[in-house]
Amino acid sequence: MQTFFLILQVVISILLALSILVQQRGTGLSATFGGGGGFYTSKRGAEKFLSTATVILVVFFIGNSLLFLFV
Repeated sequence: MQTFFLILQVVISILLALSILVQQRGTGLSATFGGGGGFYTSKRGAEKFLSTATVILVVFFIGNSLLFLFV
């Protein structure tokens, strides 16, 4: 049973890292030099899906960590 939770933890952590790295922030260094458009937009499409998937993966990661602690 420990092996299953360990493999699941590795898979979740890889997916979590990928979902975080794929997300883009709009301004980057352009805000440093005065070029950052200061308006708020809502998340749409793929960005909303990635944001939701990241939150779900974090919940799974924490839940699996706690399960792995007690098994």
